[in-house]
Amino acid sequence: MTPKSVEGVAGCHRRLAEGCRRPSKEKEMPPMAVEVCRRLTEGCRSLSKARQRLSKKMEMPPDVAGSRRTLSEEKRSRRRMIVASSDVGAWGFEFWSIDVLILISVHLQIRVQAIRGLPLFCKDTPEYVSKIVDILGQLLTAEENVERDAVHKALLSLLRQDVKASLTALFKHIESTNEPSTDESIREKVLNFIRDKVFPLKAELLKPQEQMERHITELVKKSLQDVTGAEFKMFMDFLKSLSIFGDNAPSERVQELIEIIEGQADLDAQFNVSDVDHIDRLISCLYMALPFFVRGASNSKFLNYVNKHIIPVFDKLPEERKLDLLKNLAESSPYTSPQDSRQLLPSVVQLLKKYMSRRKAGEETNFTYVECMLYTFHHLAYKTPNATNSLCGYKIVTGQPSDRLGEDFSEYFKDFTERLSNVEELARATMKKLTQGMAEHGKAMAAAKTDEAKASIKMKKQNTTTGLRTCNNILAMTQPLHSKFPSFIGDKKINLSWKEAVKPSIPSTAAAAGAKRTATAANGSSNAATKKGRGDGGVQNHLVNRAFEGLSRGGRSGARGRWSSGRGRGRGYR
Repeated sequence: MTPKSVEGVAGCHRRLAEGCRRPSKEKEMPPMAVEVCRRLTEGCRSLSKARQRLSKKMEMPPDVAGSRRTLSEEKRSRRRMIVASSDVGAWGFEFWSIDVLILISVHLQIRVQAIRGLPLFCKDTPEYVSKIVDILGQLLTAEENVERDAVHKALLSLLRQDVKASLTALFKHIESTNEPSTDESIREKVLNFIRDKVFPLKAELLKPQEQMERHITELVKKSLQDVTGAEFKMFMDFLKSLSIFGDNAPSERVQELIEIIEGQADLDAQFNVSDVDHIDRLISCLYMALPFFVRGASNSKFLNYVNKHIIPVFDKLPEERKLDLLKNLAESSPYTSPQDSRQLLPSVVQLLKKYMSRRKAGEETNFTYVECMLYTFHHLAYKTPNATNSLCGYKIVTGQPSDRLGEDFSEYFKDFTERLSNVEELARATMKKLTQGMAEHGKAMAAAKTDEAKASIKMKKQNTTTGLRTCNNILAMTQPLHSKFPSFIGDKKINLSWKEAVKPSIPSTAAAAGAKRTATAANGSSNAATKKGRGDGGVQNHLVNRAFEGLSRGGRSGARGRWSSGRGRGRGYR
């Protein structure tokens, strides 16, 4: 090819790019085409500069000299371009640019063929992987199924060729949305592709395993700067599935996951009780962190934040989040360090006294609040028993100065035990009413004729059952506390009312036969035991569903909204 012909090709590129920039009167150009034209313009500049340096002996196949052809001519040209591209490394960018031109062809078949050929350009020119993955990521918004399927296959082919470069290019579409050029629809499609196509193939794609799992972990961390609740849960579920964070992972790896959740909860931010969004995110993240506390990760930062900022303004929290917080606190308490237990215990005792009135009052007792706080009190006191001497008037001797045995706390003991006796009396009275109600529910169920009526009665029976479990737990936890030398419960003897009841092991044959587990009821949080709690199986379904819904429906929206409803972003939206 002569310099003159090279100039002609460059001119062709230039005219096509300029034509792309001129808006059509019939239809506005899609964002992908605008981006392609921008890249073509840059390519034209490069071609013009290189024109004088090209060798006269190098000839470019005449098929790529233009792109205005009939459908059959374009197909033949496309096939010849793919074959020739591996033999003309110096013309790599030229072939790639013309292939991109074909991507905006009006012919669907030509676009699909061009998409399928893009991975072939990277066989001998791997430096183009990132650029081509970037273009394919934008093409994920294609409306035609056959075109979108071709994009998926091309991306997977490139992932198998160079997984590191391909993942890096894909994640750039979702890492940050601060730049004006970011397209929300592209980001959403790329995110869905990663979720549906990449994550399920992690065992095949992430090789060498440890190195690539670490690489994708770093990419995920960068992407968490600006995510919805649904996206955050998706990423955390994926990270948990990686071998580097598996069941046999060292404690520092588990702690790394906790630090990711802590960052999303904004535990370094100044707390504002009127910021409902932050409260939702904090409580949701604390719930997500519970399995990692069980595995040995520290809950210190979470509990210290709750103790310093949340409990002092507990009364001002939204009503629907108070119970969620207390349940999360109760489930975290068995894994709290002695030092953190000593710091948190005074706040818990004060809150417990608030909901365990000293005398019978006209207002109802919220038994689920009391159950949560008694459970938390027992587990914290078990770690630091002598701290209760100055809080409840006990006489526990450990031989440490903190025993404070020389001081008189008898009034504290009298006050605390009177509150315990009062809540016990109320719990027994409530259990009597609930037992009577259970019999009435049985009669109503026998008389019910419609499915709706039966479902309603079944829900009432479940609520009543959970209310009975709540009261039973309260009585089991208050009785040891009447002694001046109490024995605090520090094991799993108490099964919280919203958690699934622990059942004795059954033969494997019965399990294989499909034996069903009985689901527990939604939690009752008052004398009437009618309020809902975490739902069946001890899972905080209503919290998780509210906090992480929306991914299947797109997850994000252009407007900033609440993180817990899956419409806003985890950070940077306040």
